[in-house]
Amino acid sequence: MNLAAWILKRAGWRFVLNTPAPAKCVVCVAPHTSNWDFVVGELGSRSVGIKASFLIKDTWFFFPMGHIMRALGGIPVKQHTHTNVSEQVVQAFAQHDRLWVAVTPEGTRSRNPHWHKGFLHIARDAGVPLLLAYIDYGTRTACIDREFTLTGDVEADLAAIKRYYQHHQARHPDQFAT
Repeated sequence: MNLAAWILKRAGWRFVLNTPAPAKCVVCVAPHTSNWDFVVGELGSRSVGIKASFLIKDTWFFFPMGHIMRALGGIPVKQHTHTNVSEQVVQAFAQHDRLWVAVTPEGTRSRNPHWHKGFLHIARDAGVPLLLAYIDYGTRTACIDREFTLTGDVEADLAAIKRYYQHHQARHPDQFAT
């Protein structure tokens, strides 16, 4: 048992990997209502030897946090600019033999029923699988559950993904909206 698995177990959590681990993929992670979600997700993925990158506001990249965030796999995202983050991530997939990018489609820890769609475009344009992962505080389980097959209809895909997450309990349930 590695250190991450040991910490999770001591905290009363378990991590489940229900799908094969591809070399490249986008991982949709929800619900996301607390900074603890990051800790649980990071420990869970590390417990099975997976290092996933993640998109995070560029304001987290101040000294010394910037070094820590990059070491953990953080990819800074500038908010409220005209930069195309999806395109940048697609290019990153083209430049790497192995790359997992975890995305929280809510884009915030606050209640947001209007999920971002960029993760769907990234998976499609990069030609990589989209995996669905959850952090469920009711069962104290973090899980990379299954591959989602994109249909090409972004609205229908997003609606199906939201339905998938309806039964998972967030740390702050009142802040989670599908």
